Amino acid sequence: MNALDDLARNPHRLARRLAAVKPSPTIAVSNRARELRAAGHDVIGLGAGEPDFDTPDHIKEAAIEAIRAGATKYTAADGTPELKAAIAAKLKRDNDFEYSAAEIIASSGAKHSIFNVLLALLNPLDEVIIPAPYWVSYPDMVRLVDAVPIIVTAGLEQGFKVTAEQIERAITAKTRLLILNSPNNPSGACYSAQELIEIGDVLVRHPQVIVLSDDIYEHVLWSGEPFVNVLNACPQLRDQVIVVNGVSKAYAMTGWRIGYAAAPEPIVAALRKIQSQSTSNPCSVSQAAAVAALNGDQGCIAPMLDAFRQRHDVVVGRLNEFDGVRCLDSAGTFYAFPDVSGIIARSDNCRDDIQFAEHLLESAGVALVPGSAFGAPGYMRISFATSLDLLDSALTRIGKALNI
Repeated sequence: MNALDDLARNPHRLARRLAAVKPSPTIAVSNRARELRAAGHDVIGLGAGEPDFDTPDHIKEAAIEAIRAGATKYTAADGTPELKAAIAAKLKRDNDFEYSAAEIIASSGAKHSIFNVLLALLNPLDEVIIPAPYWVSYPDMVRLVDAVPIIVTAGLEQGFKVTAEQIERAITAKTRLLILNSPNNPSGACYSAQELIEIGDVLVRHPQVIVLSDDIYEHVLWSGEPFVNVLNACPQLRDQVIVVNGVSKAYAMTGWRIGYAAAPEPIVAALRKIQSQSTSNPCSVSQAAAVAALNGDQGCIAPMLDAFRQRHDVVVGRLNEFDGVRCLDSAGTFYAFPDVSGIIARSDNCRDDIQFAEHLLESAGVALVPGSAFGAPGYMRISFATSLDLLDSALTRIGKALNI
């Protein structure tokens, strides 16, 4: 049977690349929790990586004013001049980076920016180094562009941070990209300046390797140390670094879908070409709101950060009271990432973290994301982007389900 005959028999055949890609586990957990609640079950969902705060009023007002002013038409594919100027000003103010308008692109979320980068840089079988635990979408986005994710693992014992030596050992002639996410989803770990200097020293010796620095949790940080990007630690990497960020986490703007990338001009030109032939511009009204977020009073971040830190302290403290659980303090984000392998080892009905998550959903009515989704079997991700009352109830339920 030739290919044409095969298609005639199966006209709904999908592209082969999809066979290696899974739906987002975090979205699946959130959807499952919503379905159970809609069916009348009492379920507390701690799976979503979404601030529970409302978007600050001055940002919403900027969007309303944009609508009233008629800013509802197409914009330039890479974003309005006002938004690109606001991004450049933010990068200078917060990070001491100098980027021109030609080196900046706004997209429909940081996730969109990351996917565009992968499309622009990767050929089939190129390798991408991804430290684990990792955000669930990284490996599957790499596979979608027919490249190869190379997972480098760092467990609890090394603070969920890979070393420069591990990265150097993973680099081959096929390596094209390294993804760094700090503060990290799901672990909350944050690389220090010294650790990034050491990683930078490796990358200087491998100029063919581009670094995608996913800084989306930059402002959700309470470690006491200032945020550091690999480019701060190693400025000579300017031509090897792509900075990706957005407004979703710091400003509680997840649904507005505005992210951005800053990179050398040839790379941004490629991103602009891809975006012009796919989504075109990000939402015009959301762009106006993002300008207000980036240029406006940054004091709106502090109350949310204080709440996340308080919740972190409660959640991590309670988790470490459970026999068989180990949980490190996070430096930032709004996640705890406990090791539950001790509980699984003595369980009669849970062989792994996936079954453990199902057990908690069925017996306790608490939805968590298993660590396997993040490349870390035996762990669970708990989002504390919800109220202390709900977190207290969820932890009490988990304790009862475990007979702790």
